[in-house]
Amino acid sequence: MFSSIANPRQAAAQLMNFGLILSTAFMMWKGLSIITDSPSPIVVVLSGSMEPAFQRGDLLLLWNRNIQAETSVGEVVVYNVKDKDIPIVHRIVRKFGTGPNAKLLTKGDNNLSDDTELYAKGQDFLVRKDIIGSVVGFIPYVGYITIMLSEHPWLKTVMLGIMGLMVVLQRE
Repeated sequence: MFSSIANPRQAAAQLMNFGLILSTAFMMWKGLSIITDSPSPIVVVLSGSMEPAFQRGDLLLLWNRNIQAETSVGEVVVYNVKDKDIPIVHRIVRKFGTGPNAKLLTKGDNNLSDDTELYAKGQDFLVRKDIIGSVVGFIPYVGYITIMLSEHPWLKTVMLGIMGLMVVLQRE
């Protein structure tokens, strides 16, 4: 069962395979980031604020290459708020002005009021640079894995342990 531990060459090969898998995932993420011009090309809906359009756990695909078209009212965007780590998925409900300095006001479809309470202190509107990307597609409920790992941190340890055990026990 642990014959690979006794053979250092096989253990090194398994460790390198594990490293290749991790580096490939990282390169795919960075490649998507470059293609979409977004630091987070894929995000998970964490709350019910966008129901019925998007449910909690939906995986959203983002695109941030609106070179010719401006961000418009009705568009669902993902934005960052200063000093907060979690991006927010909401719809643009008002736009004041044009170009990169246009002021944007957002609101969740399932919320009663706009997002001014969510913005940073002293910030009344968003500008284009606050937006991570526009939603161009989604895969329903796939993101629940991420939510489960966030809400139950011990699951991360269990998953990493299982992955490590599989690497050690794998035979070539």
